[in-house]
Amino acid sequence: MNFRSSGDIAPSTGMTTRFRVVPAAYIALRRGEHVLLQLRANTGYMDGHWAMAAAGHVEAGESVYDAAKREAREEIGVDIALSDLIPLCTMHRTHAGHREVDERADFFFSCSRWSGDPRLLEPDKTADLRWFRLDGLPDPVVPHELTVLQGLLGGNLPAVVTFGF
Repeated sequence: MNFRSSGDIAPSTGMTTRFRVVPAAYIALRRGEHVLLQLRANTGYMDGHWAMAAAGHVEAGESVYDAAKREAREEIGVDIALSDLIPLCTMHRTHAGHREVDERADFFFSCSRWSGDPRLLEPDKTADLRWFRLDGLPDPVVPHELTVLQGLLGGNLPAVVTFGF
């Protein structure tokens, strides 16, 4: 696909030719200085890496808040009130390929209150689910998520973070 200057209109579709950003929501489920992480398995992306226990793509017609709540319910069986999702940062990231699918906008939330007991609900995609101290994270952690967790620990997490550029 040829990209023209931003805002150009593709004659055949009437749509702009700007790249599309894939949005995702992440929840750092916290219990004091601990964060709940899952060990990825059989997904084809970062298998064998620890990741935030609840995260996933925003679906069409869904807000990032609704996506975060849905992912928490689907992946670890907890219900979260909108008021308990505390925005941490937004990350604009890319992969080396710079293809359309590689352009991401990740919305990170912290949450310290929920209903239900966190449990592993997707054993086909998750090998383990454990609490870790922020100053004692396992190795390896998905790199862009590690950036946010380290910023959270250090108390120096900016509102907007870039990764991979």
